[in-house]
Amino acid sequence: MLRISDIKQYIYCPRIIFYLYLMPVEKKTTFKMDHGKISEDSIARLEARRKLSRYGLETGKRHWNYWLKSEALGLTGKVDMLVETPNAFYPVDFKFTKGGVRKNHVYQLCGYALMLDDQMGRETGTGFVYVIPESDAVPIEFTGKLKSSCFDVIHSIQHIIEKEAMPAPNPHRSRCEDCEYRNYCRDVYS
Repeated sequence: MLRISDIKQYIYCPRIIFYLYLMPVEKKTTFKMDHGKISEDSIARLEARRKLSRYGLETGKRHWNYWLKSEALGLTGKVDMLVETPNAFYPVDFKFTKGGVRKNHVYQLCGYALMLDDQMGRETGTGFVYVIPESDAVPIEFTGKLKSSCFDVIHSIQHIIEKEAMPAPNPHRSRCEDCEYRNYCRDVYS
């Protein structure tokens, strides 16, 4: 089973998948990783008192740290918050990030939607990335194109693992600066 975070990591840099599954090495914990966990706990406490109107919803039930699993996708993970209404499910992923929602956040959230589709037996149309520093719930629409692209990412991750193939380095070198695996990419940094 792949972990939902693998989708986010793959979009950030496919080599992370190689290091996680095929060459397990000790990774360096980054400031963002530590701070994000602390912030998510704080937001969960605050969120319990907030109204769902910040998500454009009138009513709903919140489920915290909701585990999802899809045998069909070979994917598992825990969404920070799931809002359940009589007509829909809305995954909410809290992120400690500056500069808004990134592509890897959108794809991770879409992975939750795909698991919800499979587990609940109905289409998930919208979710939210809650940007912690800005206290902003950003709606993400799960279009057919986005879901199809997310399926492709899952298959690419499975391909890396099955073929034991080291992917090319990420062309965005600025991402390497805070990467917990930077020390292992000798073809990029020697």
